[in-house]
Amino acid sequence: MSKARQTYGEEFQAEAVRLVLEQGLTLQSAAQRLGIPKGTLTNWVSKAKAPGTAAAPGGVTVAELAAENARLRKELAEARLERDIVKKAAAYFARESLPGTRS
Repeated sequence: MSKARQTYGEEFQAEAVRLVLEQGLTLQSAAQRLGIPKGTLTNWVSKAKAPGTAAAPGGVTVAELAAENARLRKELAEARLERDIVKKAAAYFARESLPGTRS
């Protein structure tokens, strides 16, 4: 007699992978908690760690994360530049509004 093959949803797989990768549970303890074979969980975690694949089922790839990181760094640099300009303008106008400091 052969066993019936158990299938798991993507959401369940993603949560199982998160238990191991984000919460630091061992493969054995996470598999026991979830009631799944350790080998199955090992396959899911290995697939999630593979470069160029989604971090977890339904997740984003490493390349997408790198692109987002670059975009956010650029936005931060622009925001800092704008902030510095506003600070200098505020200091200039504050100095101009003080009595006896006009040129």
